[in-house]
This record gives sequence, structure tokens and C-alpha cells, in this order.
Amino acid sequence: MEDHIKEHLQKVRQLSPLVHSITNYVVMNNTANALLAIGASPIMAHAEEEIDEMVALCGATVINIGTLDRFTIPAMVEAIRKGNELGKPIILDPVGAGATTFRNEALRSILEAGTPQFIRGNASEIMALSGSRSNTKGVDSADSSLAGRQAARSLAEEYGCIVCVSGETDIITDGEKEIWIHNGSPLMTKVTGLGCTATALLAAFVAVSDNPLTAAVSATALIAICGEIAAAKCQGPGTLQLHLYDTLYAITGDELVSRLRMEVVS
Repeated sequence: MEDHIKEHLQKVRQLSPLVHSITNYVVMNNTANALLAIGASPIMAHAEEEIDEMVALCGATVINIGTLDRFTIPAMVEAIRKGNELGKPIILDPVGAGATTFRNEALRSILEAGTPQFIRGNASEIMALSGSRSNTKGVDSADSSLAGRQAARSLAEEYGCIVCVSGETDIITDGEKEIWIHNGSPLMTKVTGLGCTATALLAAFVAVSDNPLTAAVSATALIAICGEIAAAKCQGPGTLQLHLYDTLYAITGDELVSRLRMEVVS
């Protein structure tokens, strides 16, 4: 696994995959800068009229429902449909799942139109999406990542996809194997959109890999470890963001692996 992680990081930097994000307005700048820092190329395109061409052009597409409106939902529905048609990876970030009926109905429409290859969110979002009881606080989680383990497995089995649950312990599962990442920093929760950034980075790794599980582990490890390094250097949430971009840009594969605290649970 460690060799795969180094290889994935190197390939992202060498190939500079184009990542398409239909994402929320809060995080566009953050995610674009993070993608540039690791060597990927971001594009944010929300207009339904260009979705088919954009999905075809890019290596992977993120569907992030953070700031939903009646214009973006049809674009998201078309993106997952087109991605499935072309065999292009779709990464779904169900931000705030379970918070409102409108949000839940939007997710239902997206999932009726196609199947994501990856779902990444916090425990409350993953639990709500699976139909489990959850304690959502809008877009924040009131559940620990470990509470979302079974829901993650259920979603992975239902959709035949990889599910990533963020939290104090990050969990990645394909429904059978479960991998835990113990890196990161509590200070990361004080910076808006780092979960969305993790989803965008996942898309970059997925775009250059033919191994979905190791790509998901690699991207999850990268954001957690870079956040850990940045937190040790910063003076608070503001400078954490600056150090995070610098660390994403500078970290080597060897440093990534040397700091990795990973546990294969099953």
C-alpha cells in the first residue's frame, strides 16, 4: 500500500489531471488552490449546457451539494449520467445530507440518474445517505467517524463503490476491506471546506489510478498528513490554510509514507 501511495502522488504531479468540480460556492477557491498545489488542474463548471462536454474532457468529476439551488441540481444529475455513460469517475460529496427535505430529494435525484464510483463525507452525512439515524448539524457532523462504519459498508455494497468517512479516524471501505487513517489534526475542523478539499484531491488521485481503493487511501492520507504538518507550524486556522497549501506542494512520497499511521481492519 505504501508504494501505491507514493506512486499515486508522483502520477498526479506528472500527469496533472483535469478535475471538474460542480461544487459549493464556499470552497471553490480553496479546492482550486489545493488541486494546483499538488499538481492537478482544476475547473469549476456548473452550467447544465456544458456539462456533457466538461465531463468528457476531464479525468474525474466531483459532485458536491453544499450550496444547492434549482439550477445546479439538473447539472449534477446530467454529470453523473454522462460520467456513467463514458466510464468517467464520479465522486459524490453529500454535504449536509439529512439536514433538509430539499437536500435529501436532490441526492435521491442524483442517485437515480447514475452511480458514483466514490462517496466521501462525514459520518452524519454517510449515515443519513444510507438511511441510518444521524445527528447532523447542518453541514457539520455530530457523529464520530466510527459511528458511520456500518453505514459506509452498506453504501459501498449498495452502489459498488468506495466510501470514505472523514473524522478523527478516517475510514475507507469498499464494503469488504476497511482501512483506517489515524493522521490529521483537530485544528482542521476550524477551517471551512477542508472536507470538500479532501474530495477534490480524491478526484485527482482517482483520475490517474486504476486501483480505486488505493487511490482513495492515498488521497485521504495526503490531506490528513499535510493537515497534521501544517497544524504543527501554524498559529491558528488562518495560517493553517497557508501552511496546508505549501505542504501539499512540497511533501514528498517518502515523507508521506514515513508519517502514515494506517490500520487495515479487515
